[in-house]
Amino acid sequence: MSFRYGVDHLTLEIVNGIADGSIQAELCQQAVDKINASRHNVDIMANSDKAIYGINTGFGPLCDTQISPAETALLQKNLLITHAVGVGEPIAKAISKLMLITKVHALSQGFSGIRLEVVERMLAFLKLDLIPVVPEQGSVGASGDLAPLSHLFLPLIGEGEFWQGERAVPAIELLREHGLEPLELQAKEGLALINGTQFILSHAITALTKMRYLLDLADLAGAMSIEGMQGSQSPFRAELHEIRPFAGNIEVAARMRKFFEGSQNMAAHVDCDRVQDPYSLRCIPQVHGASRNAFNHLKDLAEIEMNSVTDNPIVISSDEAISGGGFHGQPLAMVLDYTSIAAAELGNIADRRCYLLLEGLHGLPRLLTSSGGLNSGMMIPQYVTAALVTENKSLCFPPSADSVPTSMGQEDHVSMGSISGRKLNQILGNLEKIFAIELMYAAQAIDFRRPNTCSEIIEKNYQLIRAKVAKLEEDRLLKPDIDAIIALVKAQAFIVN
Repeated sequence: MSFRYGVDHLTLEIVNGIADGSIQAELCQQAVDKINASRHNVDIMANSDKAIYGINTGFGPLCDTQISPAETALLQKNLLITHAVGVGEPIAKAISKLMLITKVHALSQGFSGIRLEVVERMLAFLKLDLIPVVPEQGSVGASGDLAPLSHLFLPLIGEGEFWQGERAVPAIELLREHGLEPLELQAKEGLALINGTQFILSHAITALTKMRYLLDLADLAGAMSIEGMQGSQSPFRAELHEIRPFAGNIEVAARMRKFFEGSQNMAAHVDCDRVQDPYSLRCIPQVHGASRNAFNHLKDLAEIEMNSVTDNPIVISSDEAISGGGFHGQPLAMVLDYTSIAAAELGNIADRRCYLLLEGLHGLPRLLTSSGGLNSGMMIPQYVTAALVTENKSLCFPPSADSVPTSMGQEDHVSMGSISGRKLNQILGNLEKIFAIELMYAAQAIDFRRPNTCSEIIEKNYQLIRAKVAKLEEDRLLKPDIDAIIALVKAQAFIVN
């Protein structure tokens, strides 16, 4: 499969395929023509006596200061170096790469006025795996991700750094090694490069990719906990969800039914005298389903953004460039915040299931150990899930609800979406650890239901855990066990479908 920048439609699957090399992406003639036509329009406007923002004027509060054609190149260089003020640790190389890919697609649509030579240099960076180093902090999410994008494109002019393995090295060194001369940016190009939402968007893509698996894993972990508790299948019956037909609820209920198909252990609940299970078991379709609905909303909006032009101004013709707010991150910022709550809730309910498994109810021993007293059993890992869910709650404050004016009041309402994207990924990292502990607990509980067997899919996942972590008979150091299951989660090794 191949993808044509500026012409074809990006999806979550395609952008990840381009990033991992499984999908070839190219600049076709149609995109080249659009880029060249847009650049031709900018060249005309740059030499005009009429002040046109970002083309022959200064930027932000200096938008009323006209710049001569002779000063244009210096203006573009100054724009990059003065905006590259990011701080903190570098973002992951993979996120920087997504920023490059999505920016190429946006610029190739023919509304940004950038030269073909600049876009081709960005494609050369991708082909040669020359991925710029980008600090994680400094963007307020409007006028787009100015600081991160400035760092991303400093190497175009011979400044900044590239990744070389795990090290950050001066970009000029690797440019020389590959026989590439720094570029001299022309009118509009600096602004086209650093205006945009690609930092926010690439964090959203990263979160969506991870969360899609964690949503499925949440259902599996919940099903294994229900097997351990010998809970009821009734809350997952299709009739119940057809009369409240939220898409996420219906999907989760169907998945839970699949997880219990052929389970001898679940069949044992039929003669149980329990009327109903606690909410953390019974309401899995409603809670996990709501999180799926949030995920789907973010995915829909992120795919719109992947295929949008988000710089400013937008070049319409040889005498018109519209200055607007296409760079503003609010459309993604708000749903990233909402999705952060959705992700945190998956951890909240998982922690409650962990607690239930320790209570010594319905035939399970307290703390999931047959020799309590001398042995603490599985008591303390739930302290970890409690700490992680509280940390996640603290990360749920919505940055998009805040705004601090910048640029002498010209940019007086900003999205803070970059913080929203970073925090969602932090929450998902904590979620991986919470699920690892729940899966460890669930496997231990299932051991106390033997000789009953579970469904085929749950038995396979149980064996995956037991290949790394033995049943807890007497107290031992549990951190290696937890770390081993976290590694399985991170590797997406569990069978979730």
